[in-house]
Amino acid sequence: MIGLEKAEKTASKRFYIESYGCQMNFSDSEIIASILSAEGFDATRDAEHADLVLLNTCSIREKAEQTIRQRLTEFKRIKRERPGMLVGVLGCMAERLKGKLLEEERLVDLVVGPDAYRTLPDLITEAETGTKAVNVLLSREETYADISPVRLDSNGVTAFVSIMRGCNNMCAFCVVPFTRGRERSRDDQSIVNECSELVERGFKEVTLLGQNVDSYYWVDPVSGHAVDFAMLLEKVALISPTLRVRFSTSHPKDITDRVLHTMAMYPNICKYIHLPVQSGSNRILQLMNRTYTREWYIAKVKRINEILPDCAISADIIAGFCTENEEDHLDTLNIMRESDYAYSYMFMYSERPGTLAAKRYTDDVTPEIKKRRLAEIVALQNQLSLDSNQRDVGKVFEVLIEGDSKRSAQQWMGRNSQNKVMVFDKSKDGVKPGDYVQVKATACTQGTLIGSIVE
Repeated sequence: MIGLEKAEKTASKRFYIESYGCQMNFSDSEIIASILSAEGFDATRDAEHADLVLLNTCSIREKAEQTIRQRLTEFKRIKRERPGMLVGVLGCMAERLKGKLLEEERLVDLVVGPDAYRTLPDLITEAETGTKAVNVLLSREETYADISPVRLDSNGVTAFVSIMRGCNNMCAFCVVPFTRGRERSRDDQSIVNECSELVERGFKEVTLLGQNVDSYYWVDPVSGHAVDFAMLLEKVALISPTLRVRFSTSHPKDITDRVLHTMAMYPNICKYIHLPVQSGSNRILQLMNRTYTREWYIAKVKRINEILPDCAISADIIAGFCTENEEDHLDTLNIMRESDYAYSYMFMYSERPGTLAAKRYTDDVTPEIKKRRLAEIVALQNQLSLDSNQRDVGKVFEVLIEGDSKRSAQQWMGRNSQNKVMVFDKSKDGVKPGDYVQVKATACTQGTLIGSIVE
């Protein structure tokens, strides 16, 4: 026991990180882990024995902020027993609530915005002296292109690769332009290099991430050669035919026919597009500053179906945005039916301080009406998802095995090109995570295709 205690005292410092919100935040946590690892920190899954506890936060919805506040209160209790432990808030909530977190509630020791992660080592040193350490400055250049992310909680099969940061779309409900800054794209060669390294390490799928991937645009400062998203998508697809390529998120106004034709050209680019609609009402879309109409959106869905007839489409939908009435709500239900979403991410509108909506409009839809409308949206999507899965029963799909099914170690879980989860028995010897197998869908639930491996 004495030897163990000495080993613990001489061991390197340990950090613990929790990520909330979008995939971009989880990708950022891997960049943070790389920066800390270079400074001699080791990752731990045990917050109570960490020297540094970090929460990478999200400000998109009020519920996310409430969850993070609860966690900070729990860490404050742990910190009383371990006075040397530092607690930090990173990401979007850090930028927005730095004053409250540091001074009013005294829940954290350091606050670091999304563009300031390189300064973490210096901020930690500063916080260790008892000073509150803060850097929430936004950048017009930072992309972390030269940092090789440490893959946290990786299954060794799938990985996220950030291709750009920030957003130029000033959607009225969204805090991202204010918390993550202006849009800037990452050097295309650094993206290709990162994806190539993942392939060399045995990864079989990458998801290219950005707030609006379709507006990716990199110009080489030396040659002047420009690369848009369709070109980048092709470059990544050409790394290896065994590498699956996904991307998220697309904006209806920016996704082009060239992107769709590139997807059709390469079998290893997955036939799945996340295309947030937010509302089916032209009046509400205008208030949201989404810069397209329902007619434009429906035409885009039809174009996707023309070029990629086997493509699955999903969406984000907001219930109860400012001034939304029953006609607006019915328009949303209607566009869901016309678009025939495989699945959707559905939320009640949550006013975020500092957004255009908070400044311009009154959040005048009652919580009761929001809940009822959201319930109707969810019920419709559940039926659309079930219908979509039922149409797939009897079909054979190429599935990338990601690991054991959550419900049974006797079954594999993987996804097909359309991003649908498939569960099937481990009936074939020698099959392992990272393998591609042909799976016939024999049954389904609302959220899962159930099948069996076929030769």
